[in-house]
Amino acid sequence: MANAKVLQEKQQIVADVTAKLRESSCTVVADYRGLNVAQVTELRKQLREAGVEFQVLKNTLVRRATAAAELTELDSVLTGPTAVAFSKTDVVAAAKILTEFAKKNEALQVKGGVVEGRVVDVSQIKALAELPSREGLLSMLLSVLQAPIRNFALAVKAVAEKQEGGAQA
Repeated sequence: MANAKVLQEKQQIVADVTAKLRESSCTVVADYRGLNVAQVTELRKQLREAGVEFQVLKNTLVRRATAAAELTELDSVLTGPTAVAFSKTDVVAAAKILTEFAKKNEALQVKGGVVEGRVVDVSQIKALAELPSREGLLSMLLSVLQAPIRNFALAVKAVAEKQEGGAQA
């Protein structure tokens, strides 16, 4: 029979992963088999800088967590060595970093994930990775909102210059 302490630790891991699956806006599951230590360290560094938590987890523990979080559709990608990236704030960050890293390092394979509580496949993760980041989207929105004001200011300036030119003549 399993040691009570080990069993308690595993239950805690399952509870933690379940909470992360529920709380994160984007969770990406990847196969890291074939990456060397330097590559994994670089990947972890990039993810940490973006505020993404990256963990290597046992598939059986993740399956129990997906059952508790009612995300059992994710179980189909839980084969082989599994690493999971949890992003609480930026939906695009984890997908973008892992997809870009996978392009440079063929050993890393994105398998699927969960976005806003919905299980998604690899193609949807890759599509998400091509979206601009939150800051990029906010920047685009700001420029769209500023355009009418900028155009109005230019029109007022042109009218004022025309009137000044007419007064001098």
